[in-house]
Amino acid sequence: MLRITWTKSAIGYAENQKRTIAALGLHRLHQTVEHQDSPSIRGMILTVPHLVKVEGGSKAAAEDPR
Repeated sequence: MLRITWTKSAIGYAENQKRTIAALGLHRLHQTVEHQDSPSIRGMILTVPHLVKVEGGSKAAAEDPR
């Protein structure tokens, strides 16, 4: 399980990043949601790493593979 917390406002960022925050199920700042660790969730997290904090899962899996 991954605990994802929205830590920074998406105002001023690209529309796709705002949609990613919503798709993760985040509605307000400092809200935390839990998701099963999956490649699709990891991809969403990699789209907005500057806006969220992720807890759980292995550190190596959370790093950017680029």
